[in-house]
Amino acid sequence: MDRSAPLAATTVFDSFLFRDAFGTPRMRAVFSDHALISCYVEVEIALAKAEARCGVIPQQAAEDIARLTDVAAFDLDLLRQETDIVGYPILPLVHQMVKQCGDAGRYVHWGATTQDIMDTAVILQVRAGLEIIEADIAELRRILADLSRRYRDTPMAGRTHLQQALPVTFGYKTAIWLAMFDRHAERLAQLKPRVLVGEFAGAAGTLASLGDKGFEVQAALCEELGLGVPVSTWHVARDGLAEVVNFFGLVTGSLGKIALDIMIMASTEFAEVYEPFVKGRGASSTMPQKRNPISSELMLAACKGVRQHAGLMLDAMVQDFERATGPWHAEWMAIPESFVLTAGALHQAKFALGGLIVDEKRMADNLDISRGLIVAEAVMMGLAPQIGRQQAHDVVYDACRVVNEKGGTLADALAANPEVAGRIDRATIDRLTSPRNYLGLAPAMVDRVLDADKRRG
Repeated sequence: MDRSAPLAATTVFDSFLFRDAFGTPRMRAVFSDHALISCYVEVEIALAKAEARCGVIPQQAAEDIARLTDVAAFDLDLLRQETDIVGYPILPLVHQMVKQCGDAGRYVHWGATTQDIMDTAVILQVRAGLEIIEADIAELRRILADLSRRYRDTPMAGRTHLQQALPVTFGYKTAIWLAMFDRHAERLAQLKPRVLVGEFAGAAGTLASLGDKGFEVQAALCEELGLGVPVSTWHVARDGLAEVVNFFGLVTGSLGKIALDIMIMASTEFAEVYEPFVKGRGASSTMPQKRNPISSELMLAACKGVRQHAGLMLDAMVQDFERATGPWHAEWMAIPESFVLTAGALHQAKFALGGLIVDEKRMADNLDISRGLIVAEAVMMGLAPQIGRQQAHDVVYDACRVVNEKGGTLADALAANPEVAGRIDRATIDRLTSPRNYLGLAPAMVDRVLDADKRRG
């Protein structure tokens, strides 16, 4: 093994130290140079077959192109050198295919333009990448459904503005996460027909070089590759690819929200959940007691990275006339990295949530920190039928001040108030001030999400 080769990497996506933190081997393989070159060749061969079917080139030429083209025999150094000179890899690739295919080589790339091949090849990569993302989202939904079902009735403090607000359940929290990914699954299914279409339109997008055979060849090419037929040329209409990357912005944004919740809940002061224990994972070099939420941190970082690429793809949509002078190249950075980052974030999410350690006792203890104040609204509404709403508000407000200033519990403060004690017994006061009796429809909302998730399949 050449020990110096791995050290040549300059980004986290290629780094042998960091690549599995920010991506997955399967997704990196989809967007590797070898895979991309293979996709270029697949499109060129499919084009030859399509043109032979339509009578544009000889059938024997298409068969020879398919049989004689050998990616493994390409001179990759020459391909790289010529790409540096030309600025695009297709002409250098066609040179090598022509050389391999002998007499049939004259029909390679017939009537096509560079961007036809590159765009369609990228769509083949996008299709393969979306299959991975789709499977990851399905697995994450299963994990979140299991958590929601298991903790449907587990009370905990709901928090707004980082302050305890009202009681919720942990299953309610994870059901909200699940509902997001149910919607993402729906979005993915909806975007695929719009995005997974081929591109074959010729130099200015008019298919002029093929005369009256243009649409026929275009349809045959897309059929060969299993892609949809575009309604119009999309050389400079980049909304499809921009939609994919911005979809990833939504997916990783949701993962970032989950990661932030986990990180805060895993903090020493909360201590309600922890990522799965793996010896040494999240360890500090100086503080042996530390157990850092590594997967959540990586999810949050990926979220920020994809967000930048989503903006870059929107910027790259602004293209001049019938062929862009630069914005197209920005996609070459944004698309592969977005796929890899999203796959990496989903991988980390499946690990973190699949083995999430939930401390129900600590959740209960935290729920009691406010000494009943978290359900002041419930107490007010419970007292209102007995003493009137405004008076109930004033009584509970005064009782809350007593608890904050002098200690004790809300139940004790209310029981000591003559206006309350003369009308409501202590058992009723204790019931009203128990956070576990004021969960609202949180468990029922969990059921609704689980039912909707099941229907989506």
